Amino acid sequence: MLLAAGAFAALNGANDGGALTSLGLTIRGLTPLTALAALGIAVAAVPLLFGTAVASTLAARLVAFDGAVGRWALLAAIGAAVVVTLGLSVRGLPTSITLALIGGISGAGVGAGFAVAWGLIALVLLAAAAAPAVGALVALVTAWVAARLPARSGAGRAIRRAHLAAFVALCLAYGANDGQKILAVFALVSALPGGRVEADPLPLALGAVLFIAGGVLGLGRYARTIGGGVIPTRPEQAVITEVSSAAVVFTMAAAGAPVSMTQSVAGGLVGAAWTRGRRRVRWRIVLRIAFAWVLTLPTAFLVAATAAFALRGGR
Repeated sequence: MLLAAGAFAALNGANDGGALTSLGLTIRGLTPLTALAALGIAVAAVPLLFGTAVASTLAARLVAFDGAVGRWALLAAIGAAVVVTLGLSVRGLPTSITLALIGGISGAGVGAGFAVAWGLIALVLLAAAAAPAVGALVALVTAWVAARLPARSGAGRAIRRAHLAAFVALCLAYGANDGQKILAVFALVSALPGGRVEADPLPLALGAVLFIAGGVLGLGRYARTIGGGVIPTRPEQAVITEVSSAAVVFTMAAAGAPVSMTQSVAGGLVGAAWTRGRRRVRWRIVLRIAFAWVLTLPTAFLVAATAAFALRGGR
């Protein structure tokens, strides 16, 4: 079970770490390894500082996995999330691992015969669907305001400073929300009573190290899709996207709602480019990414439900 949790953490690094780090590589000031390290530190440190509301939602409130059957069902849930995400990643599509995990948990719960909190899952999915749209809207407004500010000398240096601050905010938001699915999985496989989530430094540190390792492997693949795939990213657009995405994901974290940072970033990129014309957005790539999101949850649900039902029958 711990091996499955470790593989899940590394996959998050490859998918999320690669995609988020690639966003800022158009701006001098951060190296890829430094950016990945910052994300990894946020994954480990933010739950200790700001709490584990999102991890608790994923680990304890969607499905209560109990007993030996529950442990096998949990393995099916994590396995389904990993398999579906890897299947999409071979095509260079940074899908939402949050959606994959929610689909895997709910599918495993159904397949193993556990009660599933469908009302809460519906609310979580509503928040997930809103995240890219809200990210696009916030970025659109921010870009519109920024375009009307008077030009100043030394703009390049100011953008680099803003990028560093915005990327720190992005890392903190990721650790407060999307990155907590790593902690949730470690809590689930640790079989804490009632699915309790504890901000234990040891699993947090292990998850961060595996996240960084996965990010190193995934950086090149996802840089082509997010960093320069959705739009030809300009430095100011990268900063606007980072600020807008961080604001959206922080807000969702305050409500304990797990949302995907990559979804928010993709929406933010579209919004940041919209003020310069819709043709600047590479809609074919946007549609491919959106198709991956739509496909992720039901596929993970079916895979997990089938596996959990088979394991239940074999016990």
